[in-house]
Amino acid sequence: MQEILNPILNNPLFKLSQNLCLLFYIVFWLALVFWTYRDADRRGAMAWFWAIVVFVFSIFGWAIYMVMRPPEYEEDSRERELEIRAKELELALNIQQCSACRNPVEKEYLICPYCMNKLKKSCVSCGKALRLNWQVCPYCKTKQ
Repeated sequence: MQEILNPILNNPLFKLSQNLCLLFYIVFWLALVFWTYRDADRRGAMAWFWAIVVFVFSIFGWAIYMVMRPPEYEEDSRERELEIRAKELELALNIQQCSACRNPVEKEYLICPYCMNKLKKSCVSCGKALRLNWQVCPYCKTKQ
């Protein structure tokens, strides 16, 4: 068997392809370490820890990282939280509470539909909702 394999194993083309495969594996391995570090850093995971795990265990460490990594980037998480807060503020501005029963009422309501408390008065001229203490309608300039 040695006689058959010796000419193949000693062939310079075989040694070149063997060295190229080894070089490719080393570059791929280091690229995995670098990618894992950057990805873990963006996701808020322990970047150095995961880079060392991939450096030591190679593709198996990378597979473990892919299973254990956080599902989203930190900046995406922060952006989502800001959007939620903005929507909550928008809803808080559009929906008011009744001063008597504290149930949600819309801005245009004249009375509370829950406790019948008077919230606003309507303009005698244009009929728009006005605050109770307003003396003049800001829409049509009519005295109340």
